[in-house]
Amino acid sequence: MHSRLFVLALVALLSACSQLPTRPEMPPATALPPASQGPLSEWTGPQEQAHAGQAGFRLVSNGVEAFALRARSARMAHDSLDIQTYIWHGDMTGLLLAQRALEAADRGVRVRILVDDMDARAKNRGFAALDAHPNIEVRMFNPFASRKGTWGKVSDLGTDFKRLNHRMHNKSWIADNRIALVGGRNLGDEYFGASEETNFVDLDLLMAGPVVGQISASFDRFWNAPSNYPIATLSPDDANAAALEKVRPQLLASIDAIRNSAYARAVQDDSGVQAWMDGSTELRWSDQWRFVSDDPMKLEMGDGDQRSNVAAALLPVLQSTQQRAHLISPYFVPGDRGTALLVDLAKSGRDVKILTNSLAANDVAAVHGGYSRYRPTLLEGGVQIWELKPLGEANDNFSLKGSSGSSLHTKALVIDERQIFVGSYNLDPRSTSLNSEQGVLVSDPQLAAQLEQIFQTQVSPAHAWKVEQVDGDLRWSDGSETFDKEPKASASRRMQAWLMKILPVQSQL
Repeated sequence: MHSRLFVLALVALLSACSQLPTRPEMPPATALPPASQGPLSEWTGPQEQAHAGQAGFRLVSNGVEAFALRARSARMAHDSLDIQTYIWHGDMTGLLLAQRALEAADRGVRVRILVDDMDARAKNRGFAALDAHPNIEVRMFNPFASRKGTWGKVSDLGTDFKRLNHRMHNKSWIADNRIALVGGRNLGDEYFGASEETNFVDLDLLMAGPVVGQISASFDRFWNAPSNYPIATLSPDDANAAALEKVRPQLLASIDAIRNSAYARAVQDDSGVQAWMDGSTELRWSDQWRFVSDDPMKLEMGDGDQRSNVAAALLPVLQSTQQRAHLISPYFVPGDRGTALLVDLAKSGRDVKILTNSLAANDVAAVHGGYSRYRPTLLEGGVQIWELKPLGEANDNFSLKGSSGSSLHTKALVIDERQIFVGSYNLDPRSTSLNSEQGVLVSDPQLAAQLEQIFQTQVSPAHAWKVEQVDGDLRWSDGSETFDKEPKASASRRMQAWLMKILPVQSQL
C-alpha cells in the first residue's frame, strides 16, 4: 500500500512539473531569395550561369576547412544566414561562430537559428540573449518545458518521453541562399579538429546552385513546424537587450581566444582555406543529384521503419549496386533487414565494405553493443568490416597534431564509381525511426573517387583494424598486431556494450 501511494505521489509530482507555454501563432516564414549582391553572389553567380541546370559540390573532409567555410561565409553574408544544428557548443569555435552570426546581424543580415533542445537547453541564456537582437530569431526543436537543472530535465523526460525522444539531427549552414554546407558536423571544437582531446573524423558537402534552394525549403519546413518554439516564449526573462549586451563581450573574447591559439595557425596554413579566401575553390557540377530530408513531424508518421525519407531514398541506391558499396557509419546498427540486404549484396558478388567505430573509439558504447549483435552474421555473409582506431596520432589529416583521440562521425557511402551520399543519417534504428535526418545524393565519378580515397585512407592499417571471423572467433588486426577481443577498450566499456547487446533497447540505438 505504501509503495503504491509513493508511486502515485511521484506521478503527481512529475505531472505538476513545468509545462510548455502556449505556442504563439506565427505566420509561415520562408528563406529570402538568393542574394543578388555581396561576395557570395559574386562567387556563385558566374559559376551557376556557366553550369545552367546543374548544382555544384565539394567534399569537405578537413575540419579546419569546414570551420573556416562557416566562419568566412557568415562574414560574407549580405542578406541572410540560416543555421540548423543538433549541437552548438560554447567552446572556442562554437563561440566564434556565434560571434560571426551576431556580426552579420549587426550589418543587417537576417539570421535564423534552429537548434535541437536536447543540447541547447544547457545554453538557454546565451541563445535567448542572441534572440534579443532585432535581426536574429532563435527557435528550439522539441523543447523541454523546464529550462535548467537536471531534475527538471529528468521529470520532463518522465512525463513526455515520446515527444522528447524525437530529436532533430539535421545540420545545415546556409549563407545568402547562395551556398550551403550539409553533412555530419555539429558546431564545436571536436567537429572542426580544434579539440586537444578527442576529435571527430567527419565530412560535409559544400554546395551551390539549385540544390541550395531545396536545402532552404527543408529549413523552412522545420522552422515552421509546430514542434518548434521561439526561445523568447520559452524564456521571456532571458531574451532582452540587457542580456544581449552582457553576452557581447563574451563573444568578442572568442576572437582573441582563437587568434592566440595553435588552431589559428592551422587555419592560416590550410590549403582549402586559402583557396576559399582567394576565390579559387572549385566545385564539381552535376545535374544528377537529390537532396532528401525527413519530415519534422516524423514521429507521427506511420510505422517506425516507414518514417524515414532518407532511408527510402538510400534503399534503391544500395539495391542498384553493380560492383561495390562502401559505407561509413559511426553508429552502425543495421538490424535484421539491413543485415540481410548487405549480406545478399556480398553473396551476389558485390564488394561490400563497412567502416564504423571500434568500441574504444565509439563515444556511445551502448550503440556498439547493438552493432555487435549483427557483426558475426555480416562477416559470415562476406561483408568486410573495419573499425576505426581511437589513436589521434593516426588521424593528423583530420585533427590538430597532439590530439589524444579520434572518433568516427562521418555518415557517407560510395556506390560503384559513380554515386555518393553525405548526410546526418546513421545506419541505425534511431536515425531511421526516431530522429529527423537529411543528406545529399550526387552522381559524379570524380566525387565518387574522392570519397573512395577518403574511405581507403581510413581503413588503412594506420587508422583502422580489420575485423575477421576465424574458426567462429572474432579477430581484429592491422597487419602488425592482432587482438582476440575488442582492442584498446576498457572493461567498463565492454560491460556497457554487453548490456546493450542483451537488453531489449535496440529501437533506441
